[in-house]
Amino acid sequence: MSVEITGLYIYPVKSLKGIALEKATLTPQGFLNDRRWMVVRSSGRFVTQRDLSRLALIHTGLSDSGVTLTLDGHGAVTVPFDSTGGEPVQTRVWGDACETVDEGGEVSRWLTAATECSEKLRLVHMQPGFVRPQGKPRELGEQTSTFFADAAPFLVAGEASLNELNRELAARGHPPVPMDRFRPNVVVRGLQPFAEHGLAGLENSAYGLKFCHPCERCVVTTINQDTAAKDPARQPFITLTQINPVPGKKPAPAFGQNAILGRGDGEMATLGDRLSAA
Repeated sequence: MSVEITGLYIYPVKSLKGIALEKATLTPQGFLNDRRWMVVRSSGRFVTQRDLSRLALIHTGLSDSGVTLTLDGHGAVTVPFDSTGGEPVQTRVWGDACETVDEGGEVSRWLTAATECSEKLRLVHMQPGFVRPQGKPRELGEQTSTFFADAAPFLVAGEASLNELNRELAARGHPPVPMDRFRPNVVVRGLQPFAEHGLAGLENSAYGLKFCHPCERCVVTTINQDTAAKDPARQPFITLTQINPVPGKKPAPAFGQNAILGRGDGEMATLGDRLSAA
């Protein structure tokens, strides 16, 4: 069995728009520059589209100087890589305590205005040298670490799974949804619908991804990534719960497979790469 990589994505700022790539550098923490920054409230509590859907509208771009955030009507703001001297911020990603650094007042004001948030928002990056503790060592391994991803360093999704979901949505009278509802890092072609859940991983001669567990999905799947509007029928969440629930858990939808880097630190994943079942 062989599959082809048809999509590679990073999300430099957690819950903002992603960037489609032709090549991506593999690291144990995920693709290089994935979820390197995160938006938090003035209290330090992290913010995602679950709380503030307008985050979906903000574009991100990377250059040699840093990350640039852009939104129509609000211009752009650039945050440099490895900025120093910012205020330390204690925050959490779910149960994982994180030591972070505030990126300053300019981007704070820009984010607060762009999202139309009534509370001051801040952008943070991980404190240099800090390693986020692993909140799920049994599933992901004691030594696995990420920056600001919800769980695993990588999320792998199959094109056939999306096609099957859209067939089911159409049968129920609902419109199709694009892959961006699920924010994967790697999209592959060549699997049967939802067959990724039954694999131990995918690999080639240069690198390997080890699959850990199905990714349980949330309300973000119901948010249109172009308009920030939430689907009033709670689709595709409802249909996905019915056709592909998380195995052995309360009724909850699964889409995509959480994964860690098995081997290939520093190698490049490239569109068109052929992978085999590990």
